[in-house]
Amino acid sequence: MRRIWLKPLVFALCLVPLVWLAGRAAIDGLGANPIEALVRFLGDWALRFLLIALAVTPLRRITGWSWLGGLRRMLGLFAFFYVVLHLSSYIGLDQFFDWPAIGREIVKRRYITIGMAAVLLLLPLALTSTDSMVRRLGGRRWRKLHRLVYLIAPLGVAHHWMMVKKDLTEPMIHAAILALLLGWRVLAARRAARHTGPGNVKQESGCAAHS
Repeated sequence: MRRIWLKPLVFALCLVPLVWLAGRAAIDGLGANPIEALVRFLGDWALRFLLIALAVTPLRRITGWSWLGGLRRMLGLFAFFYVVLHLSSYIGLDQFFDWPAIGREIVKRRYITIGMAAVLLLLPLALTSTDSMVRRLGGRRWRKLHRLVYLIAPLGVAHHWMMVKKDLTEPMIHAAILALLLGWRVLAARRAARHTGPGNVKQESGCAAHS
């Protein structure tokens, strides 16, 4: 049975954090430093959506719910959407488009350097997320490009970890989830290699994967 309601429902759920943020901002509920709270909130959800997208393939294979695969690309693109909002709010609201100051911050603060590297690596994944780009690149080259997500996710976790100065609980949770997801993929790849041979193993990306 086709779940025609599923993608619209997930799309709406992915917007809930943004609606909640707008509501808090409307009632001055973002604390003493609302700009910092906004920038961090958007960055947190960008990382969460990236981890959720990476979790689709393990969940699909463990549960047998094949319909989960159809959500992977949407979730990956929402991760990019929140990354763009996070970066835009930092550039526009926190730094007021002061490009020389932003450049100095990127060089001076390692967590910003790492975050910018993650953004730059994520950009080609978002730009090649369409079916036409999959056909243009060819499946093999497309999959190779989208394996960048396995570098982007650790960079995102490291960015968050280094940015937090006091309570490391949330960064540690994100790091543990990422370790489980990447560890599962390593084990799955090894099992597949034993059954099919090393030349036939295919990996799926968790960002803007073709579904």
